[in-house]
Amino acid sequence: MSLIIIVVIVLALAFDFLNGVHDSSNIVATMISSRALSPRVALGMTALANFFGPFIFGVAVANTIGHEIVLAEAINLNVLLAALASAILWNLLTWYLGFPSSSSHALIGGLVGAVVMDAGWKVIQYDGLLKIVIALFTSPIIGLVIGYLLLKLILMLCSKVGPGVNGFFKRGQIVTALALALSHGTNDAQKTMGIITLALVTGGYLKVFAVPTWVILICAAMIALGTAIGGNRLIKTLGGKFYKIRPVDGFASQLASAVVILSASLLGGPVSTTQVVSSAIMGVGAAERVNKVRWGVAREILTAWLLTIPATALVAAGCFWIINQFIP
Repeated sequence: MSLIIIVVIVLALAFDFLNGVHDSSNIVATMISSRALSPRVALGMTALANFFGPFIFGVAVANTIGHEIVLAEAINLNVLLAALASAILWNLLTWYLGFPSSSSHALIGGLVGAVVMDAGWKVIQYDGLLKIVIALFTSPIIGLVIGYLLLKLILMLCSKVGPGVNGFFKRGQIVTALALALSHGTNDAQKTMGIITLALVTGGYLKVFAVPTWVILICAAMIALGTAIGGNRLIKTLGGKFYKIRPVDGFASQLASAVVILSASLLGGPVSTTQVVSSAIMGVGAAERVNKVRWGVAREILTAWLLTIPATALVAAGCFWIINQFIP
């Protein structure tokens, strides 16, 4: 392989690893905050589930990333380098600040910004981009609604049950966390698979866009490794800043998130695990009492969400200009 292809793959895997670090908090925060499992056990279990997710549920999201955002002939290795560099820089910044922003938004914004800088807006496939944007922005709303309704249903069914039911919800979080981790591995690892496969097609190493097994393997392994290491800053944000998480809150928010993310993955829609989990946590809290949720924190995170795509698009455009000076 050429050096530039190797650099693209290394950067893609670095993004995948940071995605795991960044998003590990989404899966384990409520489980740790409600004391269902210790951080080490929770992260280890989640990492294994993240690894196996893409092998169980397929690569529909990778195909969406590879086919439906920009015209295939507009993709080149410099564009991919710039998009990945932008997404990595944004992930590092938001990790440092403790903002649970969206790695998915960062990658999409970076890809659009780099390709527009290179070839202009005419190469954007607006139907495909609209599908992705709709998936990214409606999934948190759906997560909030499902979380709200699910906790209302649980509270109604358990209205005459004693305090011992907390034990059930603590143990139940093991199952819901596994489902959420599988859905996360299925959706998020595939974004990196799509980028690496695009690089292989662009470099002439693949004749058609079809994700090789070895790409699935290394991407699944890298996101699992990042998840195992975890992100304590974001666990604190998701697990404690919205409100005090109880076992029933963790159970309901994880179940709601898993349903939304896995459904989107099977349909080929890339969604933000961060957004879905955060909104599900807020929906669950609001179901018990609206003022239970610290909405000020939610507004800060919403600001980060809204900034991600335009910010990473601009950074990617700058990165592409710099890269093009050295690799014409």
